[in-house]
Amino acid sequence: MSIDKKTKDALIIGAGPIGIACALECKKKGLDYVVVEKGALTNSLYNYPLNMTFFSTSEKLEIDNIPFISSNPKPNRNEALEYYRRVATSNNLHINLYESVISAVKEGEYFNIISDKSTYVARNIIVSTGFYDIPKMLNVSGEELPKVMHYYKEAHPFVMQKVIVVGASNSAVDAALEIWRKGGEVTMVVRGSEIGERVKYWVKPDIENRIKEGSIKAYFNSEIEKITKSEVFIKTPEESVKLENDFVVALTGYKPNFTFLKQLGIKLTDDENCFPTYNPDTMESNIKALYLAGVICGGMETHKWFIENSRIHAKMILEHISNKNQ
Repeated sequence: MSIDKKTKDALIIGAGPIGIACALECKKKGLDYVVVEKGALTNSLYNYPLNMTFFSTSEKLEIDNIPFISSNPKPNRNEALEYYRRVATSNNLHINLYESVISAVKEGEYFNIISDKSTYVARNIIVSTGFYDIPKMLNVSGEELPKVMHYYKEAHPFVMQKVIVVGASNSAVDAALEIWRKGGEVTMVVRGSEIGERVKYWVKPDIENRIKEGSIKAYFNSEIEKITKSEVFIKTPEESVKLENDFVVALTGYKPNFTFLKQLGIKLTDDENCFPTYNPDTMESNIKALYLAGVICGGMETHKWFIENSRIHAKMILEHISNKNQ
């Protein structure tokens, strides 16, 4: 492989908050880097519900000690988009948006990276791709119907509609409450016996009270069996229930792109967790000079890593890269 002045010290895959943090560290250390992002800047945050409020306070979402000023006790989606956009633009970070990495092959001490728009040569790769792009499917008949969706943006389309919300996490609870308050008839289908423990503490009593009073119907220990154009069949502990239905909002979670990680040569544990292999002291994977950062490190345990506790990955990785160059 020919190496020239275009060789990057680091190529970062993913322009979410942690990818931006890695870019900032590269810039501080004087490294030649580029960030490649297949969607918009902070693409996952952009695709969050319009009215989403973070669990964390603004200072816990800050990167590189750049102040995140919010007018709310807990910042919302729009404030986060504005913050990370300003961090990226004011620091003139080298970010290529709407560009997908297709392959990265290591040849000797360098990676040959091919995207759908360009090719790169890099000494190091940092993968910070998150987990929001691949929904966990219900795997039931009718899931392919247009009325079934795995992402929720806002409540207005569901006004005066019969809506089933699948799941009991923050996203499912937020959607159920918003749709109900905008005039939708909401039924929740929950695999477990109660609303999720991780639901935001100021929201959990709200949904539990709406269920208790009957404003929102909930089937616990239940699963969807089949979906048709006008109905949904639900398996409950007592019986199978058939409900009239206009929309199904299946918010059962998301998973990392394990296929992409395997293509890169990263080893995953042979169990349902699919933990990727990496050194917790350096974040270097089983492939030398290929690093993991952010939520991708948790495999299927997507609640293990988030912005506030994985910001440190950027400093760890770039410290290791910098020490190698000395």
